[in-house]
Amino acid sequence: MTQTFSHSRLSTFEDCPKRFEYRYVLKIPTDVDGIEAFVGKRVHEVLERLYIAVGRGRMPALPRVIARYEQLFDAAFEPEKIRIVRRELPVSYYRQLGARCVADYYRRHYPFDDGETLGTEHHVAFSLDPEGRYKLQGIIDRLVRARDGAIEIHDYKTSARIPNQQRLDVDRQLALYQIGLSKDFPDQPMRLVWHFLQQNQRVSSSRTPEQLEALRDETMSLIDRIRMEFEFKPKRSGLCDWCEYNDRCPIYPRQRLDDAGQARPAAPPPKGQLQLFS
Repeated sequence: MTQTFSHSRLSTFEDCPKRFEYRYVLKIPTDVDGIEAFVGKRVHEVLERLYIAVGRGRMPALPRVIARYEQLFDAAFEPEKIRIVRRELPVSYYRQLGARCVADYYRRHYPFDDGETLGTEHHVAFSLDPEGRYKLQGIIDRLVRARDGAIEIHDYKTSARIPNQQRLDVDRQLALYQIGLSKDFPDQPMRLVWHFLQQNQRVSSSRTPEQLEALRDETMSLIDRIRMEFEFKPKRSGLCDWCEYNDRCPIYPRQRLDDAGQARPAAPPPKGQLQLFS
């Protein structure tokens, strides 16, 4: 059976082949989640509910939206399953950070009439080649038909930094989704849109057919590399403190010791239908 890849799988391999092996080859289960990822999931959940409510003709007030976020946060939070690398920051800091992201987004986009929402958490599955050997899938946070008729692929980011425009113009994730949507929206202009929620900024980009074709080839080459990999060597980076497998990694404990045998401080964070509202 041909394995289906995703942007997350591809990025995990590029960041650290050993982490890829633990997660996707050996399939070692882990129920630990970093607090940053945890907050991001709760923010995504409440924004999804917000747009579903708007689509049903309802306009929940901001206090109700924040209350729903806090309810989702409290219901899902299990201290023993959440890793906080920056131990100097309390849980309340992260809880309030997520609430601020939601509030800023709400105020910036109210009354949410910037376009027609075609889907939230929209699943896309496709192949990069006609034979179906390079299958990909992903989840689009929000799919929109803008007022000018363009199809927009929206992505919510709760990361602490905004990449510069040059990096976004070669970003792989949303461009792959554009390839996947091309059959559903032939000959329609598309835009890639990122919402950097901590900074309350919206940034967009677009791709030419030539850029998409080059991305297709580059991604198939990366998948070939992954399929031929057999060593899965660990790769040191600033992401190691956030890795859910660092307790078993062969290099992680050694890399955190300085020449005097003392533990180094944690690295800075990486650059990175239910009831809706009651």
